[in-house]
Amino acid sequence: MELSNIEPQIIWKNFSKLNAVPRPSKKEEKVIAFIKEFGENLGLETTVDEVGNVIIKKPATPGMENRKSVVLQSHLDMVCQKNSDTNFDFETEGIKMEIDGDWVKAKGTTLGADNGLGVATIMSILESSDIPHPDLEALFTIDEETGMTGALGLKPGQLTGQILLNLDTEEDDEIDIGCAGGIDVTITQNYETEAANGQMVRLEVKGLQGGHSGMDIHKGFGNANIILGRLLYKGLEKENIQLISIDGGGLRNAIPREAVAIVSVRNAQEFILEVTDLKKEILEEFATIEAGLQINIENTTSSEKAVSETDSKKIILTLKSLHNGVYRMSPDVKDLVESSNNVARVELKGGALKILNLSRSSVESSKYSVAEQLKSVAELAGMNTEFSGSYPGWKPKPGSEIVQLMEKIYIEKFNEKPHVVACHAGLECGIIGANYPEMEMVSFGPTIRGAHSPDEKANIPSAQKFWAFTKDILANIPLK
Repeated sequence: MELSNIEPQIIWKNFSKLNAVPRPSKKEEKVIAFIKEFGENLGLETTVDEVGNVIIKKPATPGMENRKSVVLQSHLDMVCQKNSDTNFDFETEGIKMEIDGDWVKAKGTTLGADNGLGVATIMSILESSDIPHPDLEALFTIDEETGMTGALGLKPGQLTGQILLNLDTEEDDEIDIGCAGGIDVTITQNYETEAANGQMVRLEVKGLQGGHSGMDIHKGFGNANIILGRLLYKGLEKENIQLISIDGGGLRNAIPREAVAIVSVRNAQEFILEVTDLKKEILEEFATIEAGLQINIENTTSSEKAVSETDSKKIILTLKSLHNGVYRMSPDVKDLVESSNNVARVELKGGALKILNLSRSSVESSKYSVAEQLKSVAELAGMNTEFSGSYPGWKPKPGSEIVQLMEKIYIEKFNEKPHVVACHAGLECGIIGANYPEMEMVSFGPTIRGAHSPDEKANIPSAQKFWAFTKDILANIPLK
């Protein structure tokens, strides 16, 4: 079945068109042009601001002019992750999609349903002629996934809407009214290299399911960098180690699925036996939740120089010490992760070390507490730490008019109560709200699984539910 034949056809048609356009974070030139042309072809007022956000305005339909104005918002960029055996260039190729039962997925890559289905939904409303709605401002932001620079660059006064509907939530029975803020923590150091004085061993961790470093951080998924650190630390018990290279993880907001290290040890056989014992324990430990986990430990060769045993030990101890996962659960909101950290990327090449972290929290002081703990560990090891990309959280307002309206519509339409929640992901609402404090905001969306990983998939019946819900919300927006 072609995607264009799935209901609602208008959504999947626009999603297919969008996914034909390359849209990696920080390289959104093509998709900005695509959305700008889309708005102009509809004859709607279309502007691109200084940072690349696209704003398209559509007047209210007849009879809806006296309703509060609405901002429909989604981000244009997507997380670009692929399986190691997939040959794909996110900068030049469109996403290759397929249907698997009730799900749409991609072939070996992220699907881009996060946040492409939100973008496609807004496109569908903009081009419709039979959907009642108030005055609309469609806000398509850039670079949400790697810094939220689009939302950060949005200036006060560019929007006039009184209600913002963010279409970037991944459970169709949730109405999201709050989110976590975040900060990037980058640890670096450059080390002198020397000739390796032992036998080469390659350690590889792969087959983990990965996932969203906010929404999935509490689920107990394996982090390839942390598992690799455990293996290397175990090896230190019997061997002096010279690190040659480490290549683990990728984007800050994705839980690492794969990591590889090449080391030099004086007795490879003893080292492999020692680490293999821990390998067995780790595989058993993760058997229930990470059935695909593979750990390979084998002899190898390398002509590259190594970091000294002393500096290698510092790196391994640091990797073993960095906090990963939930830092604190919220004492105020049931089952909400308040603070966490994702050790997202570890790279050692030619003596240059870089460790990328993303620390999140719905409480600003707690966010910095996590970041400062990471910095403390790194500085004890003589490494440098930089904080960047900080963005605020979004404080819940459960009594707002739009939240109460959406709860009422959901119950009437689906005969069940929605979950009104705050999430541990970073949504743009907090940043936008800083410049538009009077704007009421809600986030919702269709069901998506495995976001930020090549296992990402979008539920077809859920998209139908989401589309019907969105249209009813717009038709019932409160009076001014």
